[in-house]
Amino acid sequence: MTIAPTELEVELSADSGPGGPTQPVGPPPAASRPRLLRALSRDVGAVLSATYIGLIVLMAVFAPLIVMVSGWTPYEFDQTAIDPNLGGVPIGPWGGISSTHWFGVEPGSGRDIFARIVYGVRVSMTIALAATALTTALGVTFGLLSGYFSGKVDHAISRVMDFLMAFPALIFMIAVLSALPAGNRGSLLVVVISVFGWPYLARIVRGQTMSLSRREFVEAARASGASGLGLVFREILPNLRSTIIVMVTLAVPGYIGTEAGLSFLGVGVVPPEPSWGQMIASSVSWYSVVPTYFAIPGLFLFLLVLSFTVLGDRLRTVIDSGEAR
Repeated sequence: MTIAPTELEVELSADSGPGGPTQPVGPPPAASRPRLLRALSRDVGAVLSATYIGLIVLMAVFAPLIVMVSGWTPYEFDQTAIDPNLGGVPIGPWGGISSTHWFGVEPGSGRDIFARIVYGVRVSMTIALAATALTTALGVTFGLLSGYFSGKVDHAISRVMDFLMAFPALIFMIAVLSALPAGNRGSLLVVVISVFGWPYLARIVRGQTMSLSRREFVEAARASGASGLGLVFREILPNLRSTIIVMVTLAVPGYIGTEAGLSFLGVGVVPPEPSWGQMIASSVSWYSVVPTYFAIPGLFLFLLVLSFTVLGDRLRTVIDSGEAR
């Protein structure tokens, strides 16, 4: 059994008498998935958010093909697109936007902004999704173990969580990344973000695990001879799917913003590797002259974070309404 019975089902089971059901029965997992998709498909905000996220993911996956169509890689300099007499200001209106450079060019260097946007999302999404996956694995595992076994196990894991959550995470990330070598910065970002991110998910999983471990279906599995780890990963974990999905959806925009913020401060992705946060940082000295250089990566970043946030919020609302019924 993988779906925990609701309290209403337990009460109905107890009061139904000899002719009623003898065990609480939860909704089958397969039945909830189509209902969830139907509910989200009727929500305009969720559809728009999912569409934008899908386009961004496709952009990241097919980045090499996309820049082949545009004609410029993110590392090429087009000196003919900037005016050296004006300090490298792009030639033409709106930051040099033209049929040659769809989003214009970087002031001073002449690199194609469209190509750097496309490759920048590849970097941001890769780091954010990898950090989310590692954070989820650590948070769910330690949260389950802490909530189910309690005692010394719970005490040890909880103290580690308290220790990590006591740090001002952003300041410590800056300090750690500043002291580490610049090579393989993407992997370092994933590790550092995950180290400080997993306790927040683990706290939530721990609390729900403690509640579920006292439910009837867990007691029944324990009475049938199931081992502790078997109960944790075969009985309790499947009933946390909704919580984990919502938390993951809401964690991704946070990690995208974290990567952009660290790159903006100069301790994240290092040049010439493109990053949206890095592009926004380099546009600060140009925004009054070439506002599009600041606006374009800022708009892409804003819409991506907003889309994940809206989708996660709508997903949580649908799941909560389904559980209430």
